[in-house]
Amino acid sequence: MTQVFFGKIIHTKSFDEFEICTNGYIAVDEAGVIFAIGQESEFATWLTKNANYEAAQVERLTPDQFLMPGFVDCHIHAPQVAQIGLGLDMPLLEWLNTYTFPLEAQFNDNKFATKVYAKVVEHTIKAGTTLASYFGTNHKQSTVILAKEALRQGQRALIGKVCSNFNCPDFYVETTANSLADTKKFIEEIKDLNSELIKPTITPRFAITCTKELMTKLGEIAKENRLHIQSHISENVSEVQFIKSQYKCSYAEVYDSTGLLTSKTVMAHGVHLEDAEIELLRKRGTSVAHCPASNTMLSSGLCDVVRLIKNGVKVGIGTDVSGGNSMSIQDAILRTLDVSHHLEFVKKQDIKGNGSLNVRQNSYRPIDYKNAIYLATLGGAEALSLSNVCGNFMPGKEFDALIVDTSVYPLHNYIADDDKGRKSAELQLFEMVQKFIYVGDDRNILKVYVKGKQIKNNCIC
Repeated sequence: MTQVFFGKIIHTKSFDEFEICTNGYIAVDEAGVIFAIGQESEFATWLTKNANYEAAQVERLTPDQFLMPGFVDCHIHAPQVAQIGLGLDMPLLEWLNTYTFPLEAQFNDNKFATKVYAKVVEHTIKAGTTLASYFGTNHKQSTVILAKEALRQGQRALIGKVCSNFNCPDFYVETTANSLADTKKFIEEIKDLNSELIKPTITPRFAITCTKELMTKLGEIAKENRLHIQSHISENVSEVQFIKSQYKCSYAEVYDSTGLLTSKTVMAHGVHLEDAEIELLRKRGTSVAHCPASNTMLSSGLCDVVRLIKNGVKVGIGTDVSGGNSMSIQDAILRTLDVSHHLEFVKKQDIKGNGSLNVRQNSYRPIDYKNAIYLATLGGAEALSLSNVCGNFMPGKEFDALIVDTSVYPLHNYIADDDKGRKSAELQLFEMVQKFIYVGDDRNILKVYVKGKQIKNNCIC
């Protein structure tokens, strides 16, 4: 069925292009593809040329609602939701050995996997994630269960069977042959789902737990099948030092030498990338998934997103559950803003040994909420090489969208109705968006759409 949405609309066209429409429309065809977007005042004229929309299902937003693109989570470990909130006072490698590897080993139990993954997909959709790039575990069959669950609930997803044959506990390690065989079987089983929403992605955990032979073979599989690739890079200092001692080259060069840096690759973190590595990522078209929550909680460091973007690297945002403590990309937006401001402080403040403060002059401009919304929507789609499909409301893209309601708790107590008459429609909409980003939560996400199909509907309480 064709659909037309009327009301306030926001989306981004680039890192610095934030577009609003205070009284607009979006027309969506039967296939869930955006056919047109414009001002409502122009709709009657448009309709005379597109009479097939006369019988369209109409959704008219209230004055307290706005339409925005769905959130994109560029990096989330689906099995780790079961341990969320644990071990976040540990450094990365200790945390992996204490909590993560023992938990992920349990996903050889398909009943356990089914129970966990149903909740993971349900809660990410509730939080407004319309596209997620999921890590599974080493287990082929339970990762297929994750893919089927995302499809059942209507979420768009890239899903990878994790590969790791080295430097892992005995109870959770693969042989090279088994890892490659299961990866190939996994790809075929995902293709058999016959859905454009679900795509397989080649997933070496990271260079510490994969031999060069395995990574090279995975790179070949990705190239043969034109697949997406996801992994980790330069998350913390000890990890970077280990890679340099092991391979005698930079982290990025290890991946590049095995064919894993491509225009369809997303690397999580990138906290400690050197200038030459950033240039290599740019040349290959490889993107970075910024994971501010886990970078902070696991004491990895502050990723300078502005530096990456200025040097031509695509960047999206990841929750990185359970290194991150929230499945909400909206929460990751707030963490992204925090980290960017903290970097500004670091670049500006200089506390001397005698306790006196010296303020350095610098031109660093931290990310603002509009930039962060781009990273969480179109930027994420670009980072996952799916911006031709989703990320904003340009005609020809599929309608992945959120209806946000600012009349719902926790926002309704903070909207001053008597003040609205003194403000322009544009200012009112900007303020609604800011309120949602800084104060709201999943209760304000009224409806979620993927490819024109509604997959979440909140009641207004």
